[in-house]
Amino acid sequence: MKKWMVLFVAVLVLALAACGSNNASGEKETGKLVVGASNVPHAEILEKAKPLLKKKGIDLKIVTFQDYILPNKALADKEIDANYFQHIPYLEAQKKEYGYDFVNAGGVHIEPIGIYSKKYKSLDELPEGATIIMSNSVADHGRILSMLQEKGLIKLKDGVDKTKATVNDIVENPKKLKFKTDVDAGLLPQIYKNNEGDAVVINANYALDAGLNPAKDPIAVESPKNNPYVNIIAVRKGDENRKEIKTLVEVLQSKEIQDFIKEKYKGAVIPAAQ
Repeated sequence: MKKWMVLFVAVLVLALAACGSNNASGEKETGKLVVGASNVPHAEILEKAKPLLKKKGIDLKIVTFQDYILPNKALADKEIDANYFQHIPYLEAQKKEYGYDFVNAGGVHIEPIGIYSKKYKSLDELPEGATIIMSNSVADHGRILSMLQEKGLIKLKDGVDKTKATVNDIVENPKKLKFKTDVDAGLLPQIYKNNEGDAVVINANYALDAGLNPAKDPIAVESPKNNPYVNIIAVRKGDENRKEIKTLVEVLQSKEIQDFIKEKYKGAVIPAAQ
């Protein structure tokens, strides 16, 4: 009798284990996706995409970061499945510096960078020897210097790649502008509020997070036309073909999400698909 009972229990356990791979409705469990993102606007956009992804069988978990270094480290360490915070030139610079084997799974939006000043109302008002403070992210230096060149404040040497230009590529600087380039990007809004320097260049995501309006508050804004600084979904090489990643990109590029970006950020953040 005891042997029979042991056999019965063993069979019952195996039967229950076989049923465990399906949920109560008999369907497979929904996919999981963990995405690292900056607080604003990236995490906000992902939150909007959450219910759309849920309808497609994907549970999205968002992990927020306050800097530009940790999201790629977390991706490399497989702590997250993808990240959404960086533009293509920054991704390429990070791959070169750290050897990351990452790829761009798809572009979502553009954040035109802005120059802010509490002392002056336009770039033309900047005096000789004015100090312009920008982040220590070298990948952003080219876009800032290109904007200053377009506004007529400096001239870069001929043939330089505008996405890779540095202050060493300046060949004409009539106002003898000075550049402070050793500041963490997340500190720039506070530096501006403290009225340090003559002008501060702030990325739109940090400006929004600090309560600034990147469409109205700057004294100059980068043109979105032919802008190579599209914010992307970055993944480990090979994962761009995962069903969950493809679905994430499709949802973020959908009309519903792109319209949400237009309506919520009113020009401070621009849909890449517009």
